[in-house]
Amino acid sequence: MSDFDLSVIIDNLPFLWDGLQLSLLLTGLAIVGGIIFGTLLALMRLSGILPLSLFAAGYVNLIRSIPLILVIFWFYFLVPLALGRPIGSFYSALIAFVLFEAAYYSEIIRAGIQSVRKGQVQAGQATGLSYWQIQRYIVLPQAFRNMIPILVTQGIILFQDTSLVFVVSLRDFMTVSSIVARTEGRLVEMYVFAALVYFVICFAGSLFVRRLQKARTA
Repeated sequence: MSDFDLSVIIDNLPFLWDGLQLSLLLTGLAIVGGIIFGTLLALMRLSGILPLSLFAAGYVNLIRSIPLILVIFWFYFLVPLALGRPIGSFYSALIAFVLFEAAYYSEIIRAGIQSVRKGQVQAGQATGLSYWQIQRYIVLPQAFRNMIPILVTQGIILFQDTSLVFVVSLRDFMTVSSIVARTEGRLVEMYVFAALVYFVICFAGSLFVRRLQKARTA
């Protein structure tokens, strides 16, 4: 470590920043898409309508049994075949992340929905609200309030998982760091810097989760 060279990091900061932006963008879009689709899956599973419930349960169990990197490969190769034209590495990876994370968000959201007291659901039924109206106006607002800490935690995990997009040639932060490390011949500097960036972002997210949990119990 005596010849640790910070200049290689400083000189490549614009390139590294571009990679970090891609990682953050992919994370943000996948979180939003995963929560939306995961909410639909959770509602389908709890709807009591057998075909919908079976479909949601089968989807969640299938996706949760498959490595994420395999899902990325699936959509990178299969989506262009289905559409008859290429859609690019970014959109293939984004679709894979959304559909993969939806399975995990679905289970989080399902647990959050079930944590809402049944008396409130029964009160909604007594006023003549439909199942979907009860979920929209009564259950989901409370469930999401309870789920925010664990949803943020899953988002942190997702940010770490974006490093897998190197398999479809996307230049995320980790991939860019590796390129610079090999090009400049400074592996120690770049991998220490990459680890530090991941640590800072994930640790900040963890602190945010702790504050949310304290705010809930206060």
